[in-house]
Amino acid sequence: MRKEERRRKKEVGREKISPTSYFQLPNSFTLIEVIVAIALTLIVFLGIFGAYQLGLKIVGLSERKITATQIAQGEIEKIRNMPYLDVGTIRAQAPYASGTLEASTSTILNGVEYKIERKVMLISDPSDGQEECLVDYKRVEIKVSFSGILKGEVILTTDVMPKTKSEELAICQQQPIGVLSVQVLNAVGQFVPSPTIEVYDSQGNLKGVFTPSEGKYDIPLSPGTYKAVVSKSGYSTERTYSIEEIAIPEKPNPKVFENQITQISFAIDKVSTMNVKTLSAFSEEFFSDSFSDESKISQKENVIVGGGQASLATGSEGYLPSGYLFSIEISPTNLTKWESFSFTDEEPENTDLKYQIYFASGTEWVLIPDSDLPGNSVGFDNSPVGLSNLSTTTYSSLKFKANFSTNSTSSTPILYDWQVSWQSSNPTPIPNVSLNLRGEKIIGRDANENPVYKYSTTTKTDSQGQIQITNLEWDIYHFSDFKKDSQNLELVTSSPPLPLSLPPDTILDVNLYLESQNSLLVSVFDSETLNPIFSATTTLSKTGFQETQLTNLNGQVIFIPLDHANYTLSIEAAGYYSTSTTVFVSGKTTKVVKLEPRD
Repeated sequence: MRKEERRRKKEVGREKISPTSYFQLPNSFTLIEVIVAIALTLIVFLGIFGAYQLGLKIVGLSERKITATQIAQGEIEKIRNMPYLDVGTIRAQAPYASGTLEASTSTILNGVEYKIERKVMLISDPSDGQEECLVDYKRVEIKVSFSGILKGEVILTTDVMPKTKSEELAICQQQPIGVLSVQVLNAVGQFVPSPTIEVYDSQGNLKGVFTPSEGKYDIPLSPGTYKAVVSKSGYSTERTYSIEEIAIPEKPNPKVFENQITQISFAIDKVSTMNVKTLSAFSEEFFSDSFSDESKISQKENVIVGGGQASLATGSEGYLPSGYLFSIEISPTNLTKWESFSFTDEEPENTDLKYQIYFASGTEWVLIPDSDLPGNSVGFDNSPVGLSNLSTTTYSSLKFKANFSTNSTSSTPILYDWQVSWQSSNPTPIPNVSLNLRGEKIIGRDANENPVYKYSTTTKTDSQGQIQITNLEWDIYHFSDFKKDSQNLELVTSSPPLPLSLPPDTILDVNLYLESQNSLLVSVFDSETLNPIFSATTTLSKTGFQETQLTNLNGQVIFIPLDHANYTLSIEAAGYYSTSTTVFVSGKTTKVVKLEPRD
């Protein structure tokens, strides 16, 4: 029995003790549980304390605003009991009233400093009719502000009327006044609601900012010359000019005369945007088939298509003696010129592949006669085949036929791919073209009586031949002075036609079709799939000239303008062997380059 008890005691001694058990008493919490509990309690108390602090801030801010309001109301009551001629600030000038009030003072209440600012505006009310004095009453604004952590402000306004006719007349004797009557209209002659009217004196000092809800306002001013600027968010801007700025301004700075009304009107409206593209007047387009499937085959007989080739089908004794296939119909849009037909094939001994070209004649497909395409009746063996003499009117749709034949049951000709190219009036982007955009509105004339245009700028399209021109005023616009690399380009046509009439609040797409005496359009393809290669680095160079561009999604770049000369064309692309060749550029030159994929 004693041996058994000693054994049990030894086994208990061998039990593993966990690291946290040193800190744990029976029926107690672990250290981690205590830390978590403390953290949760702290979060709760911080939240309560934050809410308490926020409550104190809200109460404090409310108390300060109540005090500021009481101060402002006290100022208003004091001003209402003042003599009418005294209601104004010391040394104030129109459009503000001159009087005995300090423009700014401060006071301390309950340990808080309050700043009191006073403004008294002279008001001319046109509804009162013609009077001896153009000032009808005064508008008082009291702003009481307080700073610190709990900062804020209170603004109160009131109108103060003259009690007698003599008081009204005395204002004009005390402070000589004229009125600048401003009207702000839109493009169709309607008043613009709540425009911003800024008035500056001859020294450039801001005299006042006004936002009349009805789009018109009579501004009392001391006699003198002023600059007026009218604007509104999302609208165009119009202003007056001094003779120092423009010799003969269309809208000169207005002069205000004592006890007279000077009327002036402005025209502003919502601004517009132009999305401008600079484009070549032609492009080169392609149809190609590398025979990975039959999607571009309209008809075939005894021919197998797939796996990147077309060949004769087999029978019980081997390859069949003959077969053919037709491409699908090729009907380019905006076709201006057929270029060439090319193919890649293999003709083992005792086999032959010949190509013929058909056109749509009514509902039938007919072989193009030799008179228009010499050798077509027999068929072509050599690539490429020139098509530039074909009439695009008669031959607007084509099909291509491959005729397979063999004298050996063990051999077949193989067609790997074919391709036809043409020129169209579908545009190709011309990148990095600088141009001038000018409106017809003028703000005056210079000393030589040449017009000074309100809008005239020189800008540049991006690498995709595009630019967005924003904040344009409604006007009639002209484009001119097209240049690329300091060489001139000629405008062929535009859509819409120039000059452009741009209405307010409009987004207008503008296509500018340009050309030069010489240009080069390069098309880069995969030599196996005939797919265009995007972002291939294409460099054209000669002595004293080098330009590099990246091909677009169609695998194309255009170099324009160029000299009538020989150039070196180098092309490289990731995953392909680079190549370099010589190109003679004369007129609208095109060049097709096929890059060989790396293994």
